Amino acid sequence: MPDDPEIIETELVRDTDDHEEGGGPVKTFLEHLEDLRWTIIRSVIAILLGIIVCLSAGNFIIGLIKRPLIIAQQMRPSKDPLVVLTLGTNILGRMPLSRFPVENTTRVTNALGLVGTNDIVLRLAPVVVGTNTLLALVTDPTPPADALYGMRVDLKTYSPGGGFTIAIQIAMFGGLTLSAPFVLFFLGQFILPALHVHEKKFLYRVSAFASALFFGGVAFCYFVLLPITLGTTAAFSNWLGFGADEWRADEFISFSCWFLLGMGVSFELPLVLLTLVKIGLLDVKALSRYRSYFYVGILVIAGFVTPDGNPVNMLLMAAPLLVLYEATVVIAWFWARSDAKKAALAGEK
Repeated sequence: MPDDPEIIETELVRDTDDHEEGGGPVKTFLEHLEDLRWTIIRSVIAILLGIIVCLSAGNFIIGLIKRPLIIAQQMRPSKDPLVVLTLGTNILGRMPLSRFPVENTTRVTNALGLVGTNDIVLRLAPVVVGTNTLLALVTDPTPPADALYGMRVDLKTYSPGGGFTIAIQIAMFGGLTLSAPFVLFFLGQFILPALHVHEKKFLYRVSAFASALFFGGVAFCYFVLLPITLGTTAAFSNWLGFGADEWRADEFISFSCWFLLGMGVSFELPLVLLTLVKIGLLDVKALSRYRSYFYVGILVIAGFVTPDGNPVNMLLMAAPLLVLYEATVVIAWFWARSDAKKAALAGEK
């Protein structure tokens, strides 16, 4: 061992740099297994806590999932004047005003203080006539919010265990989503110490980019795509001659959750392609040359990801993916141009 203090100090600095670049202290195989065991335990605990939280807040979560359906109903106002019959907050029936079973609809509606060309909401209420109490139709001053929607869908369960099945669906989907950041954090604590400093920085950037794309896809599906899809699905059923006023609640929740998840995963397409460009397996020329093949592949992916297989929904889902693909081509073109400039500057030197 050298006795010169300067040599000793240089060796210590070199060891420190190697330690930082190497990614942490060296551990034995059993120590790595112990770290992995605790990572799995923490992840399982996070998932279980997420499931418990989502199970206790099931009513609130179902309200969030039903929101796109409400938006879809509001997007389709009634084309023809309707007569809606209510009882309390329940809607008993709806029919076009032209089919209302009275001899002179205009005379009756005007007698009720209404205009014969507008929607009418009537409710069953007890009316006292002399010494008798009759159940009669009167105007409803406070009708249900969705009474006059052109599209109205009731979510119902048709089995004794339907509510339990829905609760399990909500708990699983919500619990996994809620615990995902914590699980990724625990995995990062296990993996990151073994990486170099520049690898950690690259992983941080990729993780941020992937998270933004995923949640962007979920938000786009929730606020834009899912309401349009639900509206077109109901309209398509009506066009085929089937009623679309009642849906199974468990199938609706499963459809919505898988649609949101599939759209979020599909939005990771630019990250996958840009990673292949970065490692040299693809370039901007290949992306441009094989554009038609990629388009067909995107349509196939959209067909698999779309829960109901409806071709209209498939095209609605593929449209943003095609836009993302073109954005990927533009980014790859800028990267190629930047690399060319750097190579030209290096050649001049």
